Formats: sequence, C-alpha cells, structure tokens
Amino acid sequence: MNVAIIDYGAGNVPSVERALQKLGANPARVSNAERLAAAQAIVLPGVGHFSALIRALDERKLRAPLMDVIRRGKPFLGICLGLQVLYESSAEAPELKGLGFFPRKVCALPSHVKLPHMGWNRLKIRRESPLLDGLTDQHYFYFAHSFAAGAASVETLAVCEYGVEFGAVLCADRICAVQFHPEKSGEAGAKLLENFLRMAA
Repeated sequence: MNVAIIDYGAGNVPSVERALQKLGANPARVSNAERLAAAQAIVLPGVGHFSALIRALDERKLRAPLMDVIRRGKPFLGICLGLQVLYESSAEAPELKGLGFFPRKVCALPSHVKLPHMGWNRLKIRRESPLLDGLTDQHYFYFAHSFAAGAASVETLAVCEYGVEFGAVLCADRICAVQFHPEKSGEAGAKLLENFLRMAA
C-alpha cells in the first residue's frame, strides 16, 4: 500500500516511515498536493508546536488539498500533533485555525501534573473499532504532549488519564488519530498501525 507521510520537518517522520515499512507498506514523504492525491492513505505525524504544523501546511499550500482528500474519504491517520490539528483550534496557538474536522478546542493539560506528559500510559477503551482490534486496556503506549483534546466527544474511541481524561484514540468515518506515538510504542503501536493499514486497504 502506498502511504503518504506528510513531511513538514517533524522529527518523528523517519521513525513513522520505518514502522510502516516493517508492516509491508510503501511509505513516501510527501510535501506537495499532487503526491498527496495519488496516495492510497495519508499519515500526518507531529511533534512540537501547533503553530509550526499549521504554518508549515499553509506555507506548502497543503491545507486545502489535505482537507479535500480527507473529505473525499481517503484514509487518514493523525499522530500526536496530527490529532490536535483536526480540531477547530488549540490553546497552544489560539490565533490560528485548525483543520476543523472536529468541533471544540484542544486545551492544555492541567498544571498540577508534571508537563509534558511523557512516557508510557494505558488507554481506557470506550467503544470497539477495527482500529483497536487486538488491543485492550492492558496495553501501554508512549505519550509526549502538553495539550490534548477533550474526552467527551462522539469521535473518541479511547481515552487516557493524566491529571484529566483526554481523547487518546479518535475515529470518525475514515479519519483516525492517536495522541500517543505508535511508532515508539512497541508491539502495541505496531498493531494499531497494522489495523489502520487493514482499514485503509
């Protein structure tokens, strides 16, 4: 399967690329609209600041083409910051608009816990989905973030708790996203990526 990894300079692109290759996919780093449209599935990895990702998409004139292919049903997986940009906005950069596929705003994690939330944590699965096949509340995933989407939303498949419950796995139609890093989450992360590729086939 040909998978477009949107390359805007994020540090985790090579590790996502390797993780997909191990599963038999054919990932390619993409930074233009033409190659985005030609791919069978799209992965948007993300680390760093909300504004950096949004501005990179706008500078590369990728915002509109990306939104178009997602609306037309091309399978999409957002990772970490790639989840957060699916919302209308983020408290990390309130002056910038997100992609707006999900309503509401991404908020900061509470200040009474150590930030960023970095390390291994488990999910609380709220509803079944092919994206979570073979995964349970006992599996650990690797997180690294200070902002998160709210847990109370129809697109939420699973939540995680760190000072507050937040959306950790989302899926609506063919739009999928995870707040953790599956490429750094061992066998459990590989299983989730495998599930996404199966859903996209």
